[in-house]
Amino acid sequence: MNAQELREKTPDQLRDELSSLKKESFNLRFQQATGSIENTARMRQVRRAAARVKTILNEKAAQAAQAE
Repeated sequence: MNAQELREKTPDQLRDELSSLKKESFNLRFQQATGSIENTARMRQVRRAAARVKTILNEKAAQAAQAE
């Protein structure tokens, strides 16, 4: 999901997305530890997607604070 699609979402939707990414990251780390991971590149994709969501959340929080 790209940044433009994320910016169109509400903060609650972004928090849900972040939660699901964190769960997926945990599952991927667990698979790596047990040696059953198939796509190691997915770990990097999930980590960057989570960072992207956090960045958008911070931008939205800053805009809300500035509006007040």
